[in-house]
Amino acid sequence: MARFIKKGKQEIGLSPDDLRFRGKKKANEVLLRIIDFDENTLEEDALKLVRDVLKYKEKDTVTWLNVDGLHNAAIMKEIAETFDLETLVLAEVMHTQARPRVIEYDNCILISIKMLQQNEESHLINVENLSIILTDSVLISFQEKRGDVFEPVRERIRKQKKRIRHGGIDYLTFALLDIVIDNYLYVLSVLGEKIETLEDNLLLNPNEVVINEINNYKRELNFLRKSIKPAKEMIFTLAKLDSDFINEATYVHYKELEDNISQASEVSDSYREILSDQLNIYHTTISSKLNDVMKFLTVFSVIFIPLTFIAGIYGTNFDFLPELHYQYSYFIMLGVMVV
Repeated sequence: MARFIKKGKQEIGLSPDDLRFRGKKKANEVLLRIIDFDENTLEEDALKLVRDVLKYKEKDTVTWLNVDGLHNAAIMKEIAETFDLETLVLAEVMHTQARPRVIEYDNCILISIKMLQQNEESHLINVENLSIILTDSVLISFQEKRGDVFEPVRERIRKQKKRIRHGGIDYLTFALLDIVIDNYLYVLSVLGEKIETLEDNLLLNPNEVVINEINNYKRELNFLRKSIKPAKEMIFTLAKLDSDFINEATYVHYKELEDNISQASEVSDSYREILSDQLNIYHTTISSKLNDVMKFLTVFSVIFIPLTFIAGIYGTNFDFLPELHYQYSYFIMLGVMVV
């Protein structure tokens, strides 16, 4: 299955604002969760209907609506109507294979980025598309399935951490993006430990198993870079975005994201070079071993080819070999062979 691009034939020719899910369905139902807070109050709830969020819309609080599951076009349409969003915005959200990007509309900012999660049991890296819509009154996050990396952010809100409880919707957006990028670094560190361990094994015992692991890690790293590189472009665009939806003071924190995503990009580049070096070391080691074998065979040939030639002459079936009747011919032949 293609990991770098997945586009079905049925997607060809679709209108950009067509509310049709484009991706692999990862959830059976759509779940709506709300967190509404200010400096002194906090309310968390699971919503059954999109319109239930209206009671929070007019409050002077920070409202975070999280949507798990992107496949239900009816719910997406209802979200667009409830928050007066263009259908095009929600159509972008439902396109999970699109590159990370930031787009400013008249009444919102759309941010799309890939969310990476390290599965501690299977050691596989799970990737899903995360979209964030930032408006004046609410932050809406869209995920392909239940389960994310945002629990530390929720805990900071619950524990009344001053900065996040005093910050606005734009600061909450920063907090979500920050933890997504932190997970980039964590996933890279886990992969990096394996790559560095592999380097030790390569020097001790270069074999087919090691070369297969190098190729597997190289493929995995290329897959990660597919998420990290476009995310870097998006973060740099966001940090330079002159938008009314982001307070001037919050832009300082968005600059921090530039440093973190740049670090993730540099680390991925470094590990890519390490893997390339490991491949070169493997090929050099194998070539060196092959040269040693060839040297041995060459020495072996230099010694035994003349001997074989001489022995071959006297192993022929000619009737007349004059020296055969000489009294010392056998010893002379042995002497020549020794010399």
